[in-house]
Amino acid sequence: MYTHTKEFRESVTPSQAIELLKDGNQRFLNNMKRHRDNLQLVNETKDEQHPVAVVLSCIDSRTAAELVFDQGLGDIFSIRIAGNIVNEDILGSMEFACKVAGAKAIVILGHTNCGAIKGACEDVHLGHLNGLISKIKPAILECKAQDKKDVDQVAEVHVHRMVNEVLWRSSILKEMIQKDEVALVGGMYSLETGEVKFFDPIKA
Repeated sequence: MYTHTKEFRESVTPSQAIELLKDGNQRFLNNMKRHRDNLQLVNETKDEQHPVAVVLSCIDSRTAAELVFDQGLGDIFSIRIAGNIVNEDILGSMEFACKVAGAKAIVILGHTNCGAIKGACEDVHLGHLNGLISKIKPAILECKAQDKKDVDQVAEVHVHRMVNEVLWRSSILKEMIQKDEVALVGGMYSLETGEVKFFDPIKA
């Protein structure tokens, strides 16, 4: 099997979808990525796709979800935006991925040494970036209240906040999570080691 078939995707439970990503990260860490014929994958996916998960991650060039989870064409939906923030367009994309296209899991992935988080901590002001950074500021305030000052601590708190944003703002996804049709989990990727630390799945 080169890419996920509809039958395979439908047989996978939400928790198994998360395990597939965990297994892929282990292959990445051990430099044992699966051999894939990308041209063959192009041919196999030209008419349809059946991704098992949707991953929201940062635009950082070192955090490509397909690489760190050892996934190929057609295996996951990948959403990338600086600071892995959640907004209406991203929520709509997640709703499409899960309700329409059948993805079984949502992963919100932050990372260490994140430039967007650093910018928010340093109160950077730059054109349209201001609106994006404003969505990170609540995590900074929460960390100050907990006497946390490290950028990576802010990044982790921000991931938890974005996970909750999905629940608070999307009744569609919340219902799917409640029915155990979709798993929702946050995680942190280490730029230093390549390892993804998954948080506990959310219960709606």
